[in-house]
Amino acid sequence: MRILLINPEFPETFWSLKSAIKFISRKSLLPPLGLLTVAAILPEAWDKRLIDMNTSGLRDKDLLWADYVFITAMLIQRKSVDEILQRCQTLGVKTLAGGPLFTSLPEEYVHVDHLVLKEAEITLSEFVTDVQNGTTRKIYTTHEKADLRQTPVPLWSLVNIKKYAVMPTQYSRGCPFNCDFCDVTTLFGHEIRTKDTSQVIKELQSIYDSGWRGNVFFVDDNFIGNKTRLKTEVLPAIETWMRERNRPFSFNTQASINLSDDPELMQAMVRAGFDCVFVGIETPNEKSLNECNKVQNKGRDMVQCVAKIQQAGMQVQAGFILGFDSDEPGIFNDLIRFIQESGVVVAMVGLLNAPRGTTLYKRMAVEQRLTRPATGDNTDCSMNFLPKMGMHTLMEGYQKVIKTIYSQSNYCDRILTFLKNYKVPADRIPHYQFREIRAFIKTIWQFGILRRGRRYYWKLIFWSLPKRQRLYLAVSLIIYGHHFRSMIRSFEELPVQM
Repeated sequence: MRILLINPEFPETFWSLKSAIKFISRKSLLPPLGLLTVAAILPEAWDKRLIDMNTSGLRDKDLLWADYVFITAMLIQRKSVDEILQRCQTLGVKTLAGGPLFTSLPEEYVHVDHLVLKEAEITLSEFVTDVQNGTTRKIYTTHEKADLRQTPVPLWSLVNIKKYAVMPTQYSRGCPFNCDFCDVTTLFGHEIRTKDTSQVIKELQSIYDSGWRGNVFFVDDNFIGNKTRLKTEVLPAIETWMRERNRPFSFNTQASINLSDDPELMQAMVRAGFDCVFVGIETPNEKSLNECNKVQNKGRDMVQCVAKIQQAGMQVQAGFILGFDSDEPGIFNDLIRFIQESGVVVAMVGLLNAPRGTTLYKRMAVEQRLTRPATGDNTDCSMNFLPKMGMHTLMEGYQKVIKTIYSQSNYCDRILTFLKNYKVPADRIPHYQFREIRAFIKTIWQFGILRRGRRYYWKLIFWSLPKRQRLYLAVSLIIYGHHFRSMIRSFEELPVQM
């Protein structure tokens, strides 16, 4: 069998960092971990190729080569998915589709030859057996959850790692919490399922053997779901592996704010090489936290929680949401104040949306407030339900927040706040590669000479110079800010979508 695996194109978004990764001559942020894992599940004898449309073009002759075209996608990739499927249909190429988009909306993809839904460790294996027996069917699905101890190592040989800024890996699936707007538990459940420690090390070794040196992102939705196992087994093993190889990677991941309650866990993560964590803070409004059942965030001094994580040695990136029913007009100034005081430099502020299958979606359906399908991007000025605040007031306040926090002066002030809070680990001295040195030179030209706001750039650079790790972070965050400001300009051109 000849299998062509396709990762559809992502539009430019907050997290695409397209304007930033150009500084290090990369084409895309992350390779498609799901497809690389799917490729490893398929029989070794099958001929496999992968095209990531975020780094390479897709030609008709690529499609015609394949017995099957495999597509996976998230909701935000839908436009590209539709174009690929149309091309396959025109050329008469068989298609197989899976992943979050197709699992959430299978009824909209009846023209796909085979829908392999839920978790591929279970359903794709069934498809492979049926292909070999000549008994394939239209839909493969399951109510079971995959045993991640059976998940194979991704086939890194299918991608050119030099085109990417970060390498991904996965340790766990699931989340113990039940936020009403989140579809993670709809897709993966509440039970935390993990890989064995030996698997984690084996996958890190496979990335190392591919030649990668740099940042590795644990894509888990809540990395700290099983704290005890992390502290006693996984993190000590990663720490040893990293030390034996002269610390070739730095790690970042996603976690809930209760990470700040556990100094032992934070220190274990830092010793293992973690220097950044994304946290869903959502809102400083306690009523809105109650409304969306964000129980893990309630009753906290969130600025202090962020400071604890920063002082432990990890940067905190965070997500924020506007548009809760409990939000009042003062929320916009409150959110600006919180973001500035906390030193959360990378602050993703989005509008509330209700993904299919979530508790929020069901409530909006009962209240007859649903208006349109969600786009999968909560920073594109769209909502899929009617907000109680009124769309005009909400959009006006939303634009005010993002313009304020990503103004050059406020953004640089947050970098300073973060770096003053941040405790640089003693062993965390960056080894600059040529791409980092070249990126630094580009920033001097772009932000220190050509652009307005030069004084903010030089203030940060001179303040950071005495410590190499601070300088590295300051330059990285300045480059991120360039991307975020380009996104703000694109927001201003977008129509309000409801």
